[in-house]
Amino acid sequence: MLAGGKIYFGSGRKGRKVLNVRANPRLALTVDLYSDDWAHITGVMVQGRARVIERGPRFRGLRRRLYAKYPQYPREAALGETDSVIVELTPTHVFSW
Repeated sequence: MLAGGKIYFGSGRKGRKVLNVRANPRLALTVDLYSDDWAHITGVMVQGRARVIERGPRFRGLRRRLYAKYPQYPREAALGETDSVIVELTPTHVFSW
């Protein structure tokens, strides 16, 4: 989810990506749209600093926004305060192709 110029996504509290962010907050997030015709491959890479948001009012507020944007989240990837976190990425560089 994009909000206020930042990117947010949920993850399991003990997931590898969360452990990596805790060890080093510099993050690169890449999204691409593959095509067998390489002339049509597109994508974006966002580099920046990440932080882990756990429990509390900020977590619950962001979870509400994620649930509103992605209605499948509550039943397919529920974000519980005891086992999940939300990662906030503040972009410093954006590249696209």
